[in-house]
Amino acid sequence: MNTISRFNPLGEAGGQDQASQRGHPISRQLGTRSLVLVGLMGAGKSTVGRRLAQMLKLPFRDADHEIEAAAGMSIPEIFAVHGEEHFRDGERRVIARLLQEGPIVLATGGGAFMNEETRSRIAERGVSIWLKADLDILMRRVRKRSTRPLLQNPDPEGTMRRLMEQRYPVYATADITVDSHEAPHDRVVAEIIETLGQWFARERQGKAGA
Repeated sequence: MNTISRFNPLGEAGGQDQASQRGHPISRQLGTRSLVLVGLMGAGKSTVGRRLAQMLKLPFRDADHEIEAAAGMSIPEIFAVHGEEHFRDGERRVIARLLQEGPIVLATGGGAFMNEETRSRIAERGVSIWLKADLDILMRRVRKRSTRPLLQNPDPEGTMRRLMEQRYPVYATADITVDSHEAPHDRVVAEIIETLGQWFARERQGKAGA
C-alpha cells in the first residue's frame, strides 16, 4: 500500500554547489537557505512562489504536490482515508526533506507552519515569508476550487475565520510579511524581493555588530 508513511523523506541535499551560478543578488545572499512561503489557503503561495523562483533562478517546490507524489493519493483522499493527523505527519517529513535540497523556493500548505518542529527547521534552513491576505480575498480565491478538505462543511467562511484567528499569530512570527492583495502577481513578487533585500541588509548589520 503506497502511503506517506512508506515514503522516505530523507533525500540527498541538492543544489548547494550551484551557488556561484545564481546571478540575482537575493539568491547569492541566501547561500544554501531556502525561501519558504507560508500562509492560509488562497494566499497565493504556489502561484507567487513559481514566479519568485523564476525571477531568482531557483528551483520551485510545492509541498502539497510533493506529499501527493509521495503518497500516490490526492490530499483530499489522504484526509478521507487516513485522516488529518496522518497527513500532518507526512507533511512534516516531506518539508524536512525538501529543506535539505536548498536553496529552493518552497510553497507550504496552510497548516505546515503551525508545527513547531517544522518552524524550527525552516528557521534553521530557510527564510520564512508570510503571504498575508484579508478574508474576502481568501474566500474569493478558495471558492474557485472545491478540493479544500478543511472547507468541506456548511460554513466555509466561518471555518476560514477560525483558521485566521488560530494561525495568524503564528504566521506573524515569520521572518518577513508581505500582503497578498488583489494586484498582479509580478507586483507581489517585486514586493517580496524588495522586502527580502531590506531583511538581508538588517541581517548583515546584525552580524557586523555582533
